[in-house]
Amino acid sequence: MSLASGTAEVLHRRLAAEQAERRLPSVAAALVRDGRRVWSAAVGHPSGRPGSTVADTDTQYRIGSLTKTFVAVQVMRLRDEGLIGLADPIHRHLPDLDLPVTVAQLLSHTSGLQAETDGPWWERTAGDDWSALRSSCRLLHAPGTRFHYSNVGFGVLGELVARLRGAPWAEVVAAEVLEPLDMRRTTPRPVSPTAPGLAVHPFADVLHDEPEHDAVAMAPAGQLWSSVDDLSRWAAFAAGHTADVIDPGTLAESQRAVALWDDPTNAWTTAHALGWQVSVKDGRRFVGHGGSMPGFLAQLRVDVESGDGVVVLANATSGLGPLAADLLALLAEREPAAVTPWTASRDHRDDLDLLGDWFWGTARFPLTRRGEHLVLGEPGVGRGARFERDGDAWRGLEGYYSGERLVVHRDGAGVARRLELASFVFTRTPYDPAGEVPGGTDGGWS
Repeated sequence: MSLASGTAEVLHRRLAAEQAERRLPSVAAALVRDGRRVWSAAVGHPSGRPGSTVADTDTQYRIGSLTKTFVAVQVMRLRDEGLIGLADPIHRHLPDLDLPVTVAQLLSHTSGLQAETDGPWWERTAGDDWSALRSSCRLLHAPGTRFHYSNVGFGVLGELVARLRGAPWAEVVAAEVLEPLDMRRTTPRPVSPTAPGLAVHPFADVLHDEPEHDAVAMAPAGQLWSSVDDLSRWAAFAAGHTADVIDPGTLAESQRAVALWDDPTNAWTTAHALGWQVSVKDGRRFVGHGGSMPGFLAQLRVDVESGDGVVVLANATSGLGPLAADLLALLAEREPAAVTPWTASRDHRDDLDLLGDWFWGTARFPLTRRGEHLVLGEPGVGRGARFERDGDAWRGLEGYYSGERLVVHRDGAGVARRLELASFVFTRTPYDPAGEVPGGTDGGWS
């Protein structure tokens, strides 16, 4: 699709307002729909000085913690190959790191590891090797008991990738993730044209250069550089267009919320999955990640339902506002996604006798067919859930019944009499004697 000229103008105006009002030397953004980039633009001078080169959508910025999503995808590739398990203790693969934490806990920031290294501020000083990082691997919390963001933990995961592949993590990610996606402008060190890392004084219109070094062992936590044009491919990937880099089911698994960013004053709005951040706003769910390094800010956000995605990059230490969310909202408002017409499906005829009302005790649960799924109740409400075909049964996809098997029991005439799900029995009427309800129904209703 191509955006209407009026839409492109509105988006560019919002981008320009962000650069001017928040005093960003330069800012670039891109939008993705249906797996491809539909808009990108850049505003400002990367140097922050008038008369210098203007930013464009191929300009590289350091993407900070967005790097973690690439490392996480590579870890999931290793899992899919059978080389590791998410429940494996890390010392099984890194014997020189004797910690009682699992791969999944490192990915989800629930390992309890300290957030930063013991040395000086690693983002602004030259990096150190694995042995130095290993000495910073101390537990502050019992593993698996709480969310605690850990840059150190992703340094460990980078070493895991390197150890199992026999090559530096960045080379592995480049060969197995970036190259198949044609992401040629995503690199571990800056490749011209690049934006310099800058800090803008909070009370004056003056600039301060931010240093840039190779973070070495900590590089997997925030080393990569990229452009918005390149990262638009990563936004499409995050929306499910995985181009055989990883199974779409594995990607969906890695994007399920695992640990809440607990705020006792509010209902949760942000969580962490296996390398990805998950957020909820106005009833819609988003996946992606933010990035922050001295001199740089990054945002990547994908609407899970629509698949629309946004990338924003700026070269400032602070100051970026809700630009990513605003650009996505403008796209949805001004260019609503096409509505797919409903059509009938002959494939559903074999399930017709299952559909209708079923009862769990006295609670009524309608069973319907939506696309390829059986739906019990309403997903997201109580114990409502979707189920996908699993051989001669069905397997739950979310909520209380995630992963649980739903088995249909028929009588000698082939009539469905009961559904068995996680030991619970659903019958056509409340406590139907023909359903063989555990505990019996001999007393009947009185």
